[in-house]
Amino acid sequence: MSIVRSITALAVSAIAMAAAMAPVSAQQVNSRLYEVTRTGKLRVCQYPLYYSISFRNPASGEIEGIDADLAKELAKDLGAELQIVESSFGTFIADLQADKCDIGMFGIGATMKRGEAVAFTQPYLISGLYAVMREGGPVNNWNDIDQPGRRVAVSLGSYIEPFMRDYLKQAELVVVAPPATREAELVANRVDVIMTDFPTAVKVTDEFDWARAVEPEEKLLLTPYAYVVPHGDQIWLNHINLFIDTIKRDGRLAFYAEKNKLGPIIAP
Repeated sequence: MSIVRSITALAVSAIAMAAAMAPVSAQQVNSRLYEVTRTGKLRVCQYPLYYSISFRNPASGEIEGIDADLAKELAKDLGAELQIVESSFGTFIADLQADKCDIGMFGIGATMKRGEAVAFTQPYLISGLYAVMREGGPVNNWNDIDQPGRRVAVSLGSYIEPFMRDYLKQAELVVVAPPATREAELVANRVDVIMTDFPTAVKVTDEFDWARAVEPEEKLLLTPYAYVVPHGDQIWLNHINLFIDTIKRDGRLAFYAEKNKLGPIIAP
């Protein structure tokens, strides 16, 4: 992933600097930061089907992953009780706008389109696009994907969905809506390949010995992953950016990334 870091380091640094230096309006007197500290409760939207990010362990029922860990760290730093609000990539914007949670923490790709509706923090992870297929299946390399008769699965509401709509010229795009998953469609042999990011590629190859992940020769869709808060609360946004700066400096981000097999995609 050193190539990813060299390609994106300058851009990410610029994003982080801009976020850290963003001014607070002199007229802003209310903030979720004050509400969280007043009530002693931090409401965090998480998608409980995102392996290594925020994934509900079927045995324990607990949500595990880097953002499960870092949500606990944020709550601890704020002196607040953590309350998880289940969400998804298709609903998190509406959930934030409806004040169901104070922040979204589940590896959300920072895209321009999403930025029209929510405010992104500085990034903490960066992933490119991966394809996961069955060993011995019809797809053996990247060039086999966009071919007539191929069925290519993406998750509804993911940042990968609109990209693949434009990218595919011959293959059929299969959009999978929760509670169904791309992985289950691949297991059931209803699709030939799933398009995903690094965390899900890790998940599928961990779970199935027949699964194989490949990247394109030239990296595609390099995307920073960040946390999201509602627009208009610069005080809260600044505080979360400070939290990300802090966990980068004190080693907590690196520790929890390695714990959850995400070390290669830490943002600089």
